[in-house]
Amino acid sequence: MTTWQGWQHFATTDPPAPPQPGDPPRSTDERLAYHSAFVTIRTPAISQLATQVRTLMTLGRHQQTTARPSLIVTGPAAAGKTTSLLNVGRTCHLAHTRKNPPPPGSAHNTAPVAYVLVPPGATAKTLITEFARYLGIPVTTRMTQTQITDAVCHTYTAAGVQLVLIDEIHRLNPRTTTGAQAADLLKDLTERLRATFVYAGIDVTDTPLFSGTRGAQLAGRATLITCGPLPARHGTRQPFRDVITDIENNLDLHHHTPGTLLRHTAYLHQRTAGRIGSLTRLIRQAAITAIYDGTEKITKTTLDTIRLDHLAEQHNRPRRHR
Repeated sequence: MTTWQGWQHFATTDPPAPPQPGDPPRSTDERLAYHSAFVTIRTPAISQLATQVRTLMTLGRHQQTTARPSLIVTGPAAAGKTTSLLNVGRTCHLAHTRKNPPPPGSAHNTAPVAYVLVPPGATAKTLITEFARYLGIPVTTRMTQTQITDAVCHTYTAAGVQLVLIDEIHRLNPRTTTGAQAADLLKDLTERLRATFVYAGIDVTDTPLFSGTRGAQLAGRATLITCGPLPARHGTRQPFRDVITDIENNLDLHHHTPGTLLRHTAYLHQRTAGRIGSLTRLIRQAAITAIYDGTEKITKTTLDTIRLDHLAEQHNRPRRHR
C-alpha cells in the first residue's frame, strides 16, 4: 500500500463481508479466508479519527499562509493505530472518487490519499524518496534532496493529494542530526502541500518527537488521538463488551451461539489487556481452529489453547515476588 497502485487496489477492493441471512453457505476455504482477513471492527478511536480528519480537512482546505493542522494517532502496540489510519484513508479515497468520478472510459487521474511508511533510521533524503516512490516519481542517485522534494511537491499538488498518512512516525528521532533533518522535511511538506497530515506511531508522546523546539512546533499544530487499550467500563458504557459483540456477530461458524463470548468478557479483557489487535487475533485464531477441528464454535477451552502475541503473553505472565 506504499505505492499508488497498491493503495488504489486496497481502497477500491470490497472489504470482507460477513455472512448474511439467506445467503448460501460458504465453503471451508472461503470461511478460512474470511476469518483470516476479517471485517474492520469500528472502535471509538476509528470513529474519533474519522470525525477529526473530516473536520481538519475542511478547516485547512482554504488555508494559505501556514501549515494546516494535523493529527497524531498514538498508543501502544496492537492497539489498532494502523487499522484506524487505513480505515480513514479508504473512507476519504472512496468519498473523493464518488464525488469526482472519472469520465467514462478513463482512469482516475487524481490521487486523493498518500500512505507513507517512515523507513528505519530515516534521513530526510530516504524519507522524501518514500514520498516519491508512492506516486512513481523517478529518482536517481544524483538527485539532491531539494530536487526530489521539489518533484514531490509538484507531483502531489498536480495529483490533488488531500490526505497524507504517515505511519511508524516513532522511528524519527529529532535529537539526532539525520532525525532533525527528517523532522524539518515533514514541517516543510506540511507548508508546501495543500493536504492534511495524519501521523501514527507507538507511544509518540514518550518519544523525542514532542521534545525540544521541533517537538513544540509539532505539538502546537497537531491534535493527539490516543488509540489505547479499551477499558472494560467507561462511565455507563462498556466499550470492550461492545467490541466483542461486533466481532461475534461477524463470525461465520456453523454451530457458534451468539452471546457465548460475552460471558467471557472479563477473561478476554484480562488475556488481551484490552488491546483490540490482540483481541481480534485471539478470536480469529479460535474461529479458524474451530473450522479445522470441526467443532464450528468457540469455547473458553478453545480460547485457552490459543497462544497470543508476545506482548499479550508478557502481560499475562505471573509476576514473581521476592
